[in-house]
Amino acid sequence: FLATLTYDTLRFEYEDFPETKEPVWILGRKYSVFTEKEEILLDVTSRLWFTYRKNFPAIGGTGPTSDTGWGCMLRCGQMIFAQALVCRHLGRDWRWIKGKRQMDNYFNVLNAFIDKKDSYYSIHQIAQMGVGEGKSIGQWYGPNTVAQVLKKLATFDTWSSLAVHIAMDNTVVMEEIRRLCQSNFPCAGAAACPAVEADVLCNGYPEEAGVRDRLSLWKPLVLLIPLRLGLTEINEAYIETLKHCFMMPQSLGVIGGKPNSAHYFIGYVGEELIYLDPHTTQPAVEPNDSGCLPDESFHCQHPPCRMSIAELDPSIAVGFFCNTEEDFNDWCQQIKKLSLVRGALPMFELVERQPSHFSNPDVLNLTPDSSDADRLERFFDSEDEDFEILSL
Repeated sequence: FLATLTYDTLRFEYEDFPETKEPVWILGRKYSVFTEKEEILLDVTSRLWFTYRKNFPAIGGTGPTSDTGWGCMLRCGQMIFAQALVCRHLGRDWRWIKGKRQMDNYFNVLNAFIDKKDSYYSIHQIAQMGVGEGKSIGQWYGPNTVAQVLKKLATFDTWSSLAVHIAMDNTVVMEEIRRLCQSNFPCAGAAACPAVEADVLCNGYPEEAGVRDRLSLWKPLVLLIPLRLGLTEINEAYIETLKHCFMMPQSLGVIGGKPNSAHYFIGYVGEELIYLDPHTTQPAVEPNDSGCLPDESFHCQHPPCRMSIAELDPSIAVGFFCNTEEDFNDWCQQIKKLSLVRGALPMFELVERQPSHFSNPDVLNLTPDSSDADRLERFFDSEDEDFEILSL
């Protein structure tokens, strides 16, 4: 049965970008197909591409050695989070070129996602962290579930020292985010790395890494917003707003899709979304004899997939990265302007303070009156446990 859920995308012939005057948007960058096709493909290839893998160490010691058929949303979660780490440590302008020697920080980012139990954001860590939330290993996650698990794992990543905020109930509360990002206390996971010899890197990272960042006034923000944009299909009124999210320089893209068919959406052209597809099974990668990690299989070197925006499953999570407080303030201004765009229905609300119907940011507190009908529909949707609140 599992074989019916997978396919080897590398065998398919991919369509090149259409010859169109419409701009191509990739994670906040605008391109022309006619004059910048090489730049478009280089930008896409430079994103970290995580797919199904086989023959990795057993999850939990005795669990699966492959995530084929069940790990696609976990891989999409890795991709959107990897893009945050690339922006954090390498910058949005960084590009991967085949055969070119990359800087150490690139391999540090890549190592955080390698399929082994001690990598910060490995399939092993994501699957096992989900067990504590009632998700058995091998069970499919929704966009919100993978976001919640990644948030927990980020507390151990003291090298990146990220502030991860998941905005629930269609509401982004600016005050909550500022409080989170302006906290300059060491991360809870500061002592999470096991003791090692002085000349050995902790989890592949210098032990002192992140100290300077933890003392700064603003922790880089990863903002993930789980949304439901319709009942069984996306409401057309949200499409323009969704497109605008890909135009913002803070964009990390979107994760979404139906069970067993999740994708990482990185941009759009015309009425089509551009995405990276995790549904290719590749062998797990090990460092070679010289200790280097072969990295070509982590970059999609064919034209990316496209699909009609109208086909998007309504259950998604949108991501943004704000490296500085100025980035966050700019993002807030863009969201406020977006509410003025004609024909664009806001996908979420941006408010200064916690609304009165939130008794606690971590607790769902809704009353079944007409004004809460949309929220109730989203939280008690029967398709998936996408929007359960996971306790930390």
